[in-house]
Amino acid sequence: MMARPTVSAATDTAIARVPVELGSRRYDVLIGPGLVERAGELMAGQLGGGQVFVVTDEHVGPAHLAPLLGSLGGDGRLRGTFTLPAGEATKGYESFVAVCDAVLDAKVERGDIVVALGGGVIGDLAGFAAAVVRRGVRFVQVPTSLLAQVDSSVGGKTGINTRHGKNLVGAFHQPSLVLADTNVLSTLPDREMRAGYGEVVKYGLLGDATFYSWLEDNAGRLLERDPAAITHAVKRSVEMKAEIVARDETEQGDRALLNLGHTFGHALEAWTGYSSRLLHGEGVAIGMCLAFSLSERLGYCPPQTAARVAAHLKTHGLPTRIADIAADRPAEADELFRLMGQDKKVRDGRMTFIMARGIGEAFITRDIGPEIVVPFLEQEIVRNDASVF
Repeated sequence: MMARPTVSAATDTAIARVPVELGSRRYDVLIGPGLVERAGELMAGQLGGGQVFVVTDEHVGPAHLAPLLGSLGGDGRLRGTFTLPAGEATKGYESFVAVCDAVLDAKVERGDIVVALGGGVIGDLAGFAAAVVRRGVRFVQVPTSLLAQVDSSVGGKTGINTRHGKNLVGAFHQPSLVLADTNVLSTLPDREMRAGYGEVVKYGLLGDATFYSWLEDNAGRLLERDPAAITHAVKRSVEMKAEIVARDETEQGDRALLNLGHTFGHALEAWTGYSSRLLHGEGVAIGMCLAFSLSERLGYCPPQTAARVAAHLKTHGLPTRIADIAADRPAEADELFRLMGQDKKVRDGRMTFIMARGIGEAFITRDIGPEIVVPFLEQEIVRNDASVF
C-alpha cells in the first residue's frame, strides 16, 4: 500500500477531505483554495523518491502549470511536461499515443507519478496513459474545471472516444490523490462553468433531494464563484460519487446511477462530432431533461417533475432540448437511437436507462425498448419551448 499524503490539510479548515474507500487503493480528494501552489507538498507522501511528469493542455497550461511546477521545489522532481490542444476532439487515439510516447520519452518509471493538470479530457487521457504505460504507473488528478472536480477526476474511469462512441476504449485506473483547487475556477470560462454545473445538478437529481433544493436556492452563488458555495457543491458531489464508487468500482450495479442523463447525452455528443457545439455537461443537461421527461411519460415520476428540472437548468443557462443544440444538420431519432446503442452499459442488446421516480430517486432499468424510445425521440426533436412547462 502506498503511503497516504502527509498533509497539513488534516488540520487546515480551508481544505475539505473526502476519502474514496477502496481498500489498499484508498485515496483522498482534497478540496479547497491554493492546492495547485501546494501540489508538491500534498503529493509528498506518494512521491517518495519518484519524479513527476505533467500532462496539460494549451488553455490550462499558461494559467496553472508554472505554479504547479514551482511547488515541486526544483527540476530534480520533474521528468517533463506535455501539452495537448484543448477540447473534446483531443480525446482520441492520436492524442493517446502521443501522451504514451511522451511519457516513455521522458523515461517515466513505475515509481514516478503522472499528473493530469486540466479538465476531464486531460484527466481521462493522462489517466489512461498511466494505466497502460509500463503496465501501470501512478497518477494524480489536478482537475481545473468544475465538471472534472465534481465528477471525472474521481472514481478511476479513464479512456478515449472513438468513431463508435464516447469513452469506449479505456481502463479503470484509480488516482493516488485528487487535488481540487477551487481557486482555479476563477479562470474558467462562464460556459464551461455552466456545463460543469450540469454534473453538479446530476448528483442532487440521482440521490439527494435536499442537495437539489439547496442548488435551486444557491446556484447563482455557485456560478458567480462564491467560494463557500463552490466548496459545498464540490464536496457534496464528491461524497456522493465516492460512496457509490466504493460500493461498485467497475460499474457492475449501482455505479450506473452516475450516468443519469449520459445515455442520451453521449449520443448527442457523438451526433455533434464531439465539437464545441455541445460541451459534455450541456449534453448531460439535455440528457437529464430527456430522462425525466421519459420517466414522467412512462408514469415513473409525478407530473411537472420534468418541468421543474428543465426550468432550473434553463434559468442557469444550460440547454434543455435537442433543438437548443447549434447543429449543422437536423436530428433524426433513428440515428440518435443507433448512437445510444453504442453505450458501454448495453447488456444482451438491451440499453441501460437511468430513470427517476422523483427528484433524488433515480433507478436503473433495462426494460425500455426501441418501440418506446424512438417515438419519444421523434417528439422531443420537434418539441418547442412552450411544451417544457
